[in-house]
Amino acid sequence: MNDKVFTKTIKKQFEFDEEVAVVFDDMLSRSVPHYEESQKITQFFALKNLKQGGILYDLGCSTASLLIYLAKQTNDLTLIGLDNSEAMLTQARKKANALGANIELYNANILEFEYEQADVFVSNYTLQFIRPLVREKLLQKISTSLKKEGVFIFSEKIISHHPKLNKDLIEFYYQFKKENGYSEFEIAQKREALENVLVPYSEEENIQMALNNGFKHCEIISRWANFATFIAIK
Repeated sequence: MNDKVFTKTIKKQFEFDEEVAVVFDDMLSRSVPHYEESQKITQFFALKNLKQGGILYDLGCSTASLLIYLAKQTNDLTLIGLDNSEAMLTQARKKANALGANIELYNANILEFEYEQADVFVSNYTLQFIRPLVREKLLQKISTSLKKEGVFIFSEKIISHHPKLNKDLIEFYYQFKKENGYSEFEIAQKREALENVLVPYSEEENIQMALNNGFKHCEIISRWANFATFIAIK
């Protein structure tokens, strides 16, 4: 289904409700640059680091596309998706059932969930929705829940601390959205709805956050302008 959520005037902050959930896959493909490529590199590094019988958690799994792909590659993994949007999980369950994917999905607070020792954690554009005051606590919880040499793969919208460069990066991103069929009105509506809901960090801040909270190495493995995929190694 095509994303038309922001064609009308929005009077509330952005949330992952039923209206968003039913068009979310289209929204991702048209709103997140190189989304398929970032998924492919995430899939590759996830599988490289999953041992036989391994455990992977997808934090903010939305419609579970990543988990479903991984489930189709091997039957010997425990693939767990967490999201606090029941609307998203409803779409995820429909997709998983239709495709026969053996995954576990839970409506849960990722800050409070009791994790087993895992090989891989993934979060695709999830940290940016976690309040900065508790974001580091989540990184600490993730690193504590990873086995030695385990990895955390995360994608985030990022900012530049150089004012002009940051402005130009945003302008380039909006150009991308226009090329994908979004109007100026839709772009402005979504920007307003996301104000103070999505709080991005810079590349350096994301890396330092990982290093401060139990990871021995962190770097970018894919980037398009102000969107990046990181890997952090425990």
